[in-house]
This record gives sequence, C-alpha cells and structure tokens, in this order.
Amino acid sequence: MRLLILEDDPQLGDALATGLRQRGQAVDWFQDGTQADAALTGAPYDAMVLDLGLPGADGMVWLRRWRERGLTLPVLVLTARDGVEQRIAGLDAGADDYLIKPIAIDELSARLRAMLRRASGRAQAVWTHGELQYDPAAKQVHWQGRAVDLTGRELALLEALLMHPQRVLSKAQLQEKLYDWSGGEPESNTLEVHVHHLRRKIHAGVVRTVRGVGYALGAADAEPAA
Repeated sequence: MRLLILEDDPQLGDALATGLRQRGQAVDWFQDGTQADAALTGAPYDAMVLDLGLPGADGMVWLRRWRERGLTLPVLVLTARDGVEQRIAGLDAGADDYLIKPIAIDELSARLRAMLRRASGRAQAVWTHGELQYDPAAKQVHWQGRAVDLTGRELALLEALLMHPQRVLSKAQLQEKLYDWSGGEPESNTLEVHVHHLRRKIHAGVVRTVRGVGYALGAADAEPAA
C-alpha cells in the first residue's frame, strides 16, 4: 500500500510516516496542500491521511477541490477538530473516515485497511485467491494451508497484485506501489528478483508475466507445486 500523508506538524508527520513504514507501507509525507496536490498527479496512491489545520488553504478546502475534480482516492481525516458538526462537515465534504488526534498508529493502520476493503469491495479481512490467503493486518500468507515466510517487499508486491487481481500491472506501476520517494530509485532488476522469490516460495504460477506489458496475479486454481 502506498500512502500520502498531509500533515504540517513535523513531529507528528514524522511519527506517522515512520510508524506506517514500519508496518510495511510506502509513505510520502507532505506539509502543505500544494505539495500534496502535485504529488497526486505523479504517484498511484492507495489512500490519504489528511490533516485539516494546514498552512494556506485549509484541509477541507483541498478535500473539496479534489472531490470536485473527480479524485476517488480514499481519504482519512486525522484532526484535532472534534466537534460533531465538524465531523459531519468532513464526511460530507468527501472524507471516508474521520478520526480525532491523538491516535495509536495501530488503530490508524487498521482504519486504513478497512477503508481499502470498502474501496475494493472486499467484505472479508483475509484476502483469498484460490488456495492463496493473505491477512493484511497480520502480514501473513498461506498457500494450500501452509504458512509462507515473505520479506516486507515481497509482501508489498503480493498485496499490490491481490488488490488488482484482474489487472496487468506494469513494472513502473508496481515499483511505484512498493517504493516511496524517501528511498531513492530501486535497482533495475529489483522487481524481477521479488517476482522470482514469490514464485519460489509460494508457487511457480502465483505471478504470471505478460510479455511486453508487466505482471499479473496467477490463476487461482494453480496446480500444487511438485
């Protein structure tokens, strides 16, 4: 999951970004709406955490602008504004969730997962694709009932494919899901290495290559590995 955080408080913004990265997310953190607005045109974010008390234009102003422009990205408002009328206004402006500071990072992470389940039409907490099961909260993968030990990047790649089980994703799209701007450019063959490891650890057919296009999730009824 790649997240955009818009929070002008340096201490809180850094804590949120660090905490979510430690939980396996790619995170880009910005301190004003203009920076975030520009970033939205250049990266495929899965969700946004939005503060309302921003310098310049208020967070509510940006939220309304984005919704009026047709942005469908799930947005979680995280703010100190705790009045009932303010919460109603935030939700009516287009927020998918509205939380009051302070908040535990584990609850924030759980709220983001719930938003993405709703956005993707998933009712279950555990994602299932044939004999493959993935628990995004526990970061656990099972294939044919057997636990599979994956690294953080391998989990992120599998999650990106599971989020779009019917789509072919290009190498650039997958790299943008796995890496935020804080980590620099990945090596040219890094994605191929992660794909190789998923095939070796889970099943040779778990990821299929679409030549000249990219990668897609493999068939849900893959035969057991020899």
